[in-house]
Amino acid sequence: MFAYIVRRVLATIPVMAIVALFVFSLLYIAPGDPAAVIAGDQATPEDVERIRQSLGLDRPYLVRFGEWVFRILRGDLGVSIFTNLPVSLMIQQRIEPTLSLMVVTLLLAVTIAVPMGVVAAWKAGTWIDNAVMSFAVLSFSVPVFVVGYLLAYIFALELDWLPVQGYTPFSNGFGPWIQNLILPAVALGSVYIALIARITRATMLEVLQQDYIRTARAKGAGQRSILFLHALKNAAVPIVTVIGIGIALLIGGAVVTESVFAIPGLGRLTVDAILRRDYPVIQGVVLLFSFVYVLVNLAIDLLYTLFDPRIRY
Repeated sequence: MFAYIVRRVLATIPVMAIVALFVFSLLYIAPGDPAAVIAGDQATPEDVERIRQSLGLDRPYLVRFGEWVFRILRGDLGVSIFTNLPVSLMIQQRIEPTLSLMVVTLLLAVTIAVPMGVVAAWKAGTWIDNAVMSFAVLSFSVPVFVVGYLLAYIFALELDWLPVQGYTPFSNGFGPWIQNLILPAVALGSVYIALIARITRATMLEVLQQDYIRTARAKGAGQRSILFLHALKNAAVPIVTVIGIGIALLIGGAVVTESVFAIPGLGRLTVDAILRRDYPVIQGVVLLFSFVYVLVNLAIDLLYTLFDPRIRY
């Protein structure tokens, strides 16, 4: 087991190296002179040169990349061009809303989607199965921001049940904290629920046809025991894989959701940085999101050891 873990951890190193190279190159992918783009149309040549020197554009590319990687390893993500604040401090100030939104969305999606997929497979071909699949198709078809605006209009503006926007820190109490996250989590989780439910249904349909399921029925095992103890356990590998891959949906959807509900998180910070061409902030946030995604997939790989007996060490 230790050797397997070491192999998986070592495999993330070249992935993070490629991600770091791409993130660093964001400054040079943009068309034109990055310093002139950042400075704006009204900037003087002196302003452009000052920005060029602050970004290190007057030094060779590989030298700048090496210095940037060395700073990243020390936890230095640079300084914002517009606020002159450390990027790490800006991320620290914005990470709680985004982390709260993603955790609540993940818990909500898994809690709803897995039972939906199991029931749809159990009642395959019935109206229940058709209703679950119709919901999945509808959720895939409607963009997250449309779902967000619709939920805000119905439950916040018309019914006045929940706040329409903003975020309340967890330190102010669980009630206000969760009230501000219900609508964003439902909007962000709609696609995630549909994805997990469809994969769960497809995997469960395959597992329910296996011989050991028929043997369990012949021995008199109850339907609940067959579904959740025998079938779901053996169908867990694809489901866990999709849950891990779906983290990318949460990261991308958080940018849109936080903009719709005015949540001051990392997604909103990313949008503001893109609009202002604040490249150090963009690089820091993208690098953080990529690192989190790699770690989540590493954790999913390690979870395979619990569900898949075919893995050998």
